[in-house]
Amino acid sequence: MDTIRVINYVLAVMFFICYAYQAVYIIIPFIIKPKPHKEAKLHRFAVLISARNEQAVIGNLIDSINRQTYPGELVTTFVVADNCTDDTARIAREHGAVVVERFNLDEVGKGYALNYLLGRIEAMYPDKPFDAYMVFDADNVLETDYIEQMNRTFSDGYEVITSYRNSKNFGDNWISSGYALWFMRESAWLNRPRMHLGTSCAVSGTGFLFSQKVLDECGGWNFFLLTEDIEFTIDNIVNGRRIGYCADAVLYDEQPTKFSQSYRQRKRWARGYAQVFEKYGVTMVKQVFRGSYAAYDMCMNILPAAVVSIIGIVANLAGFVVSIVTRQDAAVVIGSALGILNSMYLTVFAIGAITTVSEWKRIYAPTWKKIAFMFTFPLFMLTYVPCTVAGICSRSVTWKPIEHTRAANLAEIREGARRTA
Repeated sequence: MDTIRVINYVLAVMFFICYAYQAVYIIIPFIIKPKPHKEAKLHRFAVLISARNEQAVIGNLIDSINRQTYPGELVTTFVVADNCTDDTARIAREHGAVVVERFNLDEVGKGYALNYLLGRIEAMYPDKPFDAYMVFDADNVLETDYIEQMNRTFSDGYEVITSYRNSKNFGDNWISSGYALWFMRESAWLNRPRMHLGTSCAVSGTGFLFSQKVLDECGGWNFFLLTEDIEFTIDNIVNGRRIGYCADAVLYDEQPTKFSQSYRQRKRWARGYAQVFEKYGVTMVKQVFRGSYAAYDMCMNILPAAVVSIIGIVANLAGFVVSIVTRQDAAVVIGSALGILNSMYLTVFAIGAITTVSEWKRIYAPTWKKIAFMFTFPLFMLTYVPCTVAGICSRSVTWKPIEHTRAANLAEIREGARRTA
């Protein structure tokens, strides 16, 4: 079974080649300081919220928008109640949002809802009075200075900006904490170093801004794949736009706690990554060979890990079956596979530990849970494997809403460090 050892060694080397550069990101914030902000100008913003049966949480999001330190007369909140069968629309109106309702079961997904909402806004405001648009999910809650901080980065000249994604329910269980650590890591140890380096960051689902100029150049919101955020990110990069990052603009969102929900969501993400690569892969690879670091960075983030993982699983399973059929020593295959798993566990544990320590004060959970969930984080990431295999191998994956029930304001989120002890 020397062949399995060689395959596992080659796969390990491939992982190293693809992702070793991200280890360098850890030292970037310590050696390259961010550029000082330019003088901030006041801009007019439209807030876009796509909501499907979100009556339990949407009120807290709109309240957090209404309580911003940024001048309220310069912010208009729009909600598209998308195929809702509950009181989402009524509650959103009661909290001060401009609400449009959409009923379309053929074109399902956040991308279609945002496109519809933007079309209605254009009809209501033909003079295009908004300088930029901010996108949030209905379960989000914003820090009181979120829009003020985003405006500072927008005033620096960035046409697309993403923000810091924190969690409302880190301490619920190993699944919610796994999500939270991943998004915190993306904010603090991927997007922050990218911003310092002057390369492009990545939009992550919610908490991002794009200008009217970008919307006009894109011809509207024409991003309808299963991962419309990644599609939007890649489209900006291949068209030469640099996405900025605002570390001081913090939002909180609710993470799944049930594995069934998490599996369904991550399977959709995996399929969405494949769709994005199918659409933009050739263009991205061409740009990589033309010297685009941003294109290389995003290529590494949407495909290699999934492909290498699948190859590794198939190779080791095949090796195990062959060893049984040919009556060879299966212990060699098992030992090699366990060695790879051990290395992966330690690597991912280190990623989770670094993120936990660096973001300690921003994690609202008891101390013992912060420590315990560093050890479960690699297990959470390991469960990406079956999600990825199922997502890539299936073309019948569709968008389905994730139920949100954690209604909490900022004070209640911070209280979570004691309440869940």
